[in-house]
Order: sequence, then structure tokens, then C-alpha cells
Amino acid sequence: MKNNQLKVGPHSECRTEQRSRGEKGPCIHRICAGEYTALSRIWIEGKDGAFLGRGRVELLERIRQYGSITEAARSLGMSYRHAWELVDSMTRQSRTPLVETATGGKGGGGARLTDAGEQAIAFFRKLDEKFRKFLEKEMEDFPI
Repeated sequence: MKNNQLKVGPHSECRTEQRSRGEKGPCIHRICAGEYTALSRIWIEGKDGAFLGRGRVELLERIRQYGSITEAARSLGMSYRHAWELVDSMTRQSRTPLVETATGGKGGGGARLTDAGEQAIAFFRKLDEKFRKFLEKEMEDFPI
């Protein structure tokens, strides 16, 4: 039996949207079927815990955009120290670094994504979208 009342919000609990409003919270897919709501998050764990999730991917995308960990952190309302710890955690767990950094000085410093960083973003975004579509499809058949 198909549920005609399936509602799919634009990731209404997604951290990236909340940050633009100055709020904090987990990135959650919210799929509503009638009076019920399925909530989900997906992340990839490594040897030291969380390796890649929506927040870390957003940080990588901002590093790509700004060419700077400092500016990426600022744009997300995050401290530089926290951003650096996230990048360091991903680097320690990855076979190859996701971000290359250059120290400051006369020419200035900066950061850029490596090919592995670009691949990590693409893979995670594809996985997350497939997961969201799976959840939507399953909730269409919610029996109650």
C-alpha cells in the first residue's frame, strides 16, 4: 500500500542549512509519511572514529572554495582549531591526504584539496543521495 502523504523536506535538520541561520545541530534527512517521520544520518567511520560525514564534507568544500582552512572555518561559524582538528583527523585516517597546506609568509599560506579530497567529496555526496532516495522509497510503503 502506497502512502500518499509522503513528504520530503529539504534536509530540514541539515547542519549546513542551520549554520546559515546561525544554528547548530546534526545533519539529518527527514522523510515524513503521514504522522510518522523517518530520520537518518550517514557517515563513514575510520580507525579513529568518524572519518567523513556531512559536516566534514562541507568543510572540505569550503576549503576548496576559499583556499584557506581559516576562511572555511569562519564561513561555517567554526573555530580554526576545530577545523584544523577535523582536517588532521581525516588526514590521519586516510591513505592519502585530502588537503594540502602551505605555510604562511611573504606569499601567504593556504590550503587546497588533493585529488583524494575531491574523490572523497564526490563519493560521500553520491552515497548520501542514494541513502536519502532509499529512505524515501521505503517510507512510501510505510504500512501504518
